[in-house]
Amino acid sequence: MNYANIKNNDIANGPGVRVSLFVSGCTHHCKGCFNQEAWDFSYGQPFTQETIAEILAMMEPAYIKGLTLLGGEPFEPENQEPILELLRQIKTKYPEKSIWAFSGYLFDKDILSGKLGDPAVTREYVGYLDVLVDGRFVEEKKDLTLRFRGSSNQRLIDVPASLRENKVVLWEDWQGDGRGIK
Repeated sequence: MNYANIKNNDIANGPGVRVSLFVSGCTHHCKGCFNQEAWDFSYGQPFTQETIAEILAMMEPAYIKGLTLLGGEPFEPENQEPILELLRQIKTKYPEKSIWAFSGYLFDKDILSGKLGDPAVTREYVGYLDVLVDGRFVEEKKDLTLRFRGSSNQRLIDVPASLRENKVVLWEDWQGDGRGIK
C-alpha cells in the first residue's frame, strides 16, 4: 500500500485535533473528488512499519483525540491489511483514542457483506472503528454546511453501536456521551 499524505494536528476530519492518514488507491472516481491524485494506487510513498511508528509518535500528545483514515479509499482490498496492522498497534498503545474512517463504500451493503477482500480482515478492521463516514461523494448533493462529510447522502455511523445492534446506528456528535470523540 502507498499513502498520499499524513496530516498532523488535523481539525477538519473528525472531532478534536487528530492525525489523518490519506491512503492511495480508489476505484470510485467520484465526480468532484477533492483528492483525485490519490485514486492511483502507486501515488505517494510506501506504507511501512516506519510509517506506522511515525503515526504512533504523532498520536502521543494528550491533545490528539485520534486517527482518521481517508483516501483514496481505506477499504479497497489492497489497503485493508496494512491499515489493519496500524489499527492493531494504535489500539494497543492508545486504546482511549478514537478511530474514524471515510469510505465511498456503504457500511451495510458493501463493507459488512464480505465482498471487499478477506472478510475476516474486513471484520477485524471494522471492529477497531468508532465512526465511519460512508457513501460516495456526490457532487450534486454537496453541502458545505454538513459537519464531517461533503454530500448529504453520506452517513456518520456509530460503528460499535451498529455492530452491537446489527443495524446502522447514526452517530451524532451532540449525543453527550463522547462516543466517537474520546
